[in-house]
Amino acid sequence: MKYRALEQAIGHCFADPALLDLAMTHPSYALQHKCRDNQRLEFLGDAVLEICVSRVLYHKFPKLKEGQLTRRRAALVCEANLAQAARQFGLGGYLKLDRGEEVVGGRENPSILADTMEAVIAAVYLDAGMEKAAKLIDLAMGDYESSARSDRDAKSALQEYLQAQGEETPSYEIVAQDGPPHARVFTARVMRADGTELGRGQGARKQRAEEAAAQVALKVLGQTN
Repeated sequence: MKYRALEQAIGHCFADPALLDLAMTHPSYALQHKCRDNQRLEFLGDAVLEICVSRVLYHKFPKLKEGQLTRRRAALVCEANLAQAARQFGLGGYLKLDRGEEVVGGRENPSILADTMEAVIAAVYLDAGMEKAAKLIDLAMGDYESSARSDRDAKSALQEYLQAQGEETPSYEIVAQDGPPHARVFTARVMRADGTELGRGQGARKQRAEEAAAQVALKVLGQTN
């Protein structure tokens, strides 16, 4: 598959094109064709993304405290923002998926797009180093304001709201794991301190499922549009 247009979009021409090809290889395709998938790159890209975003926020917002920086970073590296960046670069059109994933709309699946974005970041890092990866992340993050224009992720927002009402910190529980190993879906629920369930959400990772549950809870409590 030719990646010239994609390389132009992300601002990097690969010395080792196999890295970009691997970043585009979803586990469903790898399982079917008995080849490597992009999950290891995704793991590495997550770490590179966090350090690069942390570095920018540290210098960009010198008056923010640790907790504020942490919440702002969480809002930036959330699934929604990463999927939005992936769409901006057109990653979905280059994904290598099996037929089943293709039929159910895998190319537009926010979780798959977010994971692929992380894999591409790792591929650039391995091909050209941290500073080149940081330039790609700058493109992906734009002005380093979350799409929600907020420095709070949903879990933090929910916690702050409940505490403002005199309640204790909510708790999260993974209540189900479904799907094959290459496409695992976790279901999480969030509860008040007394055990009352506030909402449930799903995601390809436990953390993303919890974030989705918090978003549902915020809607139930009338804290979102």
